Amino acid sequence: MSDAHRKGTVVRNVAAPADPPKLSAAKRPDMKVWTADQLRRFLDAVRDTRTVPAFFLAAHTGMRRGEVLGLRWSDVHLNEGRLGRQALISVAYEMQLSDVKTGSSRRTIGLDSTTVEVLRRWRKNQAEEKVLAGAAYDDSGLVFCRADGRLLHPDLFSQTFDRAVAKCDVAEITLHDLRHTHATSFKAGVPVKVVSERLGHSSPAFTMTVYQHVIPGMQAEAAAVFAALVADADEAAA
Repeated sequence: MSDAHRKGTVVRNVAAPADPPKLSAAKRPDMKVWTADQLRRFLDAVRDTRTVPAFFLAAHTGMRRGEVLGLRWSDVHLNEGRLGRQALISVAYEMQLSDVKTGSSRRTIGLDSTTVEVLRRWRKNQAEEKVLAGAAYDDSGLVFCRADGRLLHPDLFSQTFDRAVAKCDVAEITLHDLRHTHATSFKAGVPVKVVSERLGHSSPAFTMTVYQHVIPGMQAEAAAVFAALVADADEAAA
């Protein structure tokens, strides 16, 4: 409704005055994440499939499904190692390209050198597909689409991921859980603010609230680190 109001499709957003109920932590759906080893094994198992570059990008950036499928080559800057975004959404199963969810979602994401190389190879493969399809190719300018250039439906993308996971010796997770897996990188020392910016969250506080299930483990690690520092100080004093 906010998008429609902004674009002039409707006179006003009738939903704006409403106060939506907040989803309590107890009601949040179960969140599953992979370890780095599990993610590595999955990507290795599907390395010869056509969709692996999209899975790789989702895992290494924390991008939402619609952001991955709505990404245009014009928004990808491989030499600078960064990308911008729009989103591919499904309304009544009909696909349309749209602006991203919020102002904070309109972020620029930095890319590591391996992801840049994956995208370079994929761009070359996609160019070959375009030549093979000839005049039948529907050039949408998107990074990820069907072999004939047509839009790839988000539900089909998720189903492809589910089938790939089922064939691998890894814990069963959903496509959106790749985003959660990327988010927990702050356990490895990445500042929460940076993780929040990459995910397009409104604030680091929101990121910590969503991923509070990983905090107990971090608390224990922090306690162990502090204890080791004290022990080293005692030994030095002795």
